[in-house]
Amino acid sequence: MRPRKQDRHLPRSVYQSHGAYYYVHKGKWTPLGRDLGVALAEYGRIISAPKGGMAELIEQAFPCITRKVAASTARQYRNAANALSKMLAEFSPEQVRTRDMAKIKRGLADTPNWANSIISVARLVFSWAVDEQLIDSNPCHDIKRLEEKQRERLPSVEEFAAIYAHADQRLQVIMDLLRLTGQRVNDVLRIHITDLADEGIYFRQRKTGARLIVEWTPELRTVVARAKALHGNVRALTLLHNRSGKAPGYSAIVKQWDEARKAAGVADVQMRDLRAMALTEADSEGLNATALAGHTSPNMTKRYLRSKKVPVVSGPSFRRLRAATEK
Repeated sequence: MRPRKQDRHLPRSVYQSHGAYYYVHKGKWTPLGRDLGVALAEYGRIISAPKGGMAELIEQAFPCITRKVAASTARQYRNAANALSKMLAEFSPEQVRTRDMAKIKRGLADTPNWANSIISVARLVFSWAVDEQLIDSNPCHDIKRLEEKQRERLPSVEEFAAIYAHADQRLQVIMDLLRLTGQRVNDVLRIHITDLADEGIYFRQRKTGARLIVEWTPELRTVVARAKALHGNVRALTLLHNRSGKAPGYSAIVKQWDEARKAAGVADVQMRDLRAMALTEADSEGLNATALAGHTSPNMTKRYLRSKKVPVVSGPSFRRLRAATEK
């Protein structure tokens, strides 16, 4: 290796770029931080990590545990895997015990969603290692998930209308498709022209692989016609697209939603809440919300049902007691 011409005060394989420090190994740039002291400490931790340790096991398992998951889920797994590698950096796979994973879970109790992501990835990694006969047992087997706080926000009709009034034509079409189909944002953005079947709109959900057809209604046909007319004669594979024929990006659409929501003065309503809005409305109309959601059981759908209607219930009549006291 040729000697450095600059940054000679830095250890081997550590480089500074745009005010930050990186550890470069086999073409991969690992960020160490912007403070030199922090960067050097992180560098020391990396190079002192035992070979054949948990970080190496996680990287070996990662392609296998993400082989059949959606791209968005794989990104979530990647973040959790990176965090898990740091948490267990001093461990070899056979050294990790159930108590170690329980300690990690307790330490993340204030962020139950994140804790469950960490535990889920750890369970998958260790399960893979057991199958590969690298370890004898899965230390996450008896670790239960933390109870996650379910989102309860249900947009009202008035809030939807207010945001709708500040949205451009394409966002209005997307909002209408979301409320009429009850599908996830990504699935609506990726509707192909070939998905417009005789019976309705065909969906194969990217997250779960569930397949369903949302039947045509006059209003749904009208919204699809509006979508087709957005860019005139531009030909594309997807129903929704830009002038170059490409499907709109999720982050760009969510940004437009946030701008319209803020302009409307509506707080704490996310675009994904429109799925809950659609499923809740379907349930209140006596439709099969579970089938519309693409779920395999009603319990999976319950987290989306956010009706604020107070139930009217009947109390017991005690007819026999009344009859006895009236004698």
